[in-house]
Amino acid sequence: MTNSRIKLFAKFARATAIVVLIGLSFGVSAAQSAQQTTPVIPADKDKIEADSPASMEEEMRAKRAIKAAEKEYQQNVDRARDLSELGTSVNTSFKQKTYLGKDDLKKLEKAEKLARAIRNAAGGSDDHEMEQPPKDLACALSMFADVAESLKKNVEKTPKHVISTTVIDEANVLLELARIVRTLVPNL
Repeated sequence: MTNSRIKLFAKFARATAIVVLIGLSFGVSAAQSAQQTTPVIPADKDKIEADSPASMEEEMRAKRAIKAAEKEYQQNVDRARDLSELGTSVNTSFKQKTYLGKDDLKKLEKAEKLARAIRNAAGGSDDHEMEQPPKDLACALSMFADVAESLKKNVEKTPKHVISTTVIDEANVLLELARIVRTLVPNL
């Protein structure tokens, strides 16, 4: 009988240990969920007041930076729209008169400045030569108007904080086309 009592006692001990472990785990989880998080109140109230203006100043600085970035982006979009209008205007004027007047050359110069500003805002630099430059003025101006319109669309669809190689490349093409047009136009 001693052997059966030992087995019975071992089973009872195991069952008790399992019940105790389950009870402890429920107790710990209940204690954790019931525990309230109390805010830590620093003993020095001057410290809180000193931190608040600094954090407010940082927040204001961040808001100003966001507004500046928004304004810069909008200016870039406006430049692209102006550039597209100038390109179309110069091309239309040439098609009507078959020559470029002083006003058209001024528009071309302004378009060149806008293209350079767009390229710089997009993070690009340095002009590059085209692989297949146009041979005549009509082709150059038509290409200028087309690329200006394409650049406008790309600038409008490019997110604010993205560097677009397409925008940079098209701005460089426009700058090269402007240089080509100036060489093809006889001096007035």
